[in-house]
Amino acid sequence: MRQELLMKPARPYILTINGGSSSIKFALFEADDSLKRIFAGEIERIGLPKTTLRVKGLNQDHHVAEVVVAPDYTAAADVLMDWIERHVGQELLAVVGHRLVHGGPRYNRPQRLNAEMVEELRRLNPFDPEHLPEEILLIEVLGRRFPHLPQIACFDTTFHHDLPRVARLLPIPRHYEALGVRRYGFHGLSYQFLMEELARVAGPEAAQGRVILAHLGNGASLAAVHGGKSMDTSMGLTPAAGVPMSTRSGDLDPGLFGYLARTEGFDAKRFNEMVNFQSGLLGLSETSSDMRDLLSCEAKDVRAAEAVALFCYQIKKWIGSFAAALGGLETLVFAGGIGENAAAIRTRICDGLGFLGIQLEEKCNAANENLISTTTSRTIVRVIRTDEEQMIAKMVLGLMETGE
Repeated sequence: MRQELLMKPARPYILTINGGSSSIKFALFEADDSLKRIFAGEIERIGLPKTTLRVKGLNQDHHVAEVVVAPDYTAAADVLMDWIERHVGQELLAVVGHRLVHGGPRYNRPQRLNAEMVEELRRLNPFDPEHLPEEILLIEVLGRRFPHLPQIACFDTTFHHDLPRVARLLPIPRHYEALGVRRYGFHGLSYQFLMEELARVAGPEAAQGRVILAHLGNGASLAAVHGGKSMDTSMGLTPAAGVPMSTRSGDLDPGLFGYLARTEGFDAKRFNEMVNFQSGLLGLSETSSDMRDLLSCEAKDVRAAEAVALFCYQIKKWIGSFAAALGGLETLVFAGGIGENAAAIRTRICDGLGFLGIQLEEKCNAANENLISTTTSRTIVRVIRTDEEQMIAKMVLGLMETGE
């Protein structure tokens, strides 16, 4: 694999790492303006039987799929480092870029990691206990294996850092704001990529207009953008807020915690587990967190049908509210695994939004084409395939070129 994919590089490579709660995605890019992707891979089902390492190269002959031993996240990180050492080697790596979900109140731009920053990130764990511990673990494992290799943190919260004050305030006692309790918003690397792609495919004027971005995947959120800047977003202090997701609840009545504490003996840990890992599509359907599964059985399973219906209904409501916040709507963009591939979901979300000037061209929508609105639709509706790894590599390259 190393000899076939990595021959005589013109420049060293950028490795990107995107750690999730049960998976680690990674990719390799040439460290120049082309940012040519050499391969992309993933370790999936960490902690479960048949944990698998998959790598896809530049052509169809360069694929890897092997079962690995990874009973926990530490073991999975070691598996990844072993694979990188065998197939890339430290001498070919210029830098590593990490996606970090939460930057807290302090970190709002890509920057080089050091021991002091890692300790500060550890203190931010209460903001995001579902992601930050694993992300820090990856940073530390890589630092031990490749101690002289620079590592760059790219934060998912950066895109939303300058939200208008009215959008980022939470209506709780004011002194909590000084502790960093505010609306942060997430999926920022995806949204930054989508806005740059929108400018490329539709022109700068479209990207400067009134835009709603819908990143719909296992995690799902929406962002209202005007003048190229985030004006509001559905996620809040944590990624559990907003619309229902695969296993996350989205917004809930705050009184639910008190009710469950009184009647079921819930504590904060159990409630957190429920809203992040047992709710959303999985909780409602009682069968699956995967939208494909639910669509395939909704005709005969009312629970699946109701889970799909609630998902579409809530996203439709957020589109309407964001259009009001923006004072109109000119472009709607769908992205993410569901947003890019589930034509039926896009149809259901857009059904009834004619008052916003949204009309879908069903043949284009069914084919997952880039432009799926009719020629007479006042609001342009697009499908854009997002690429967080490409955005990480671009941010890292920019930092390398400025010498920071």
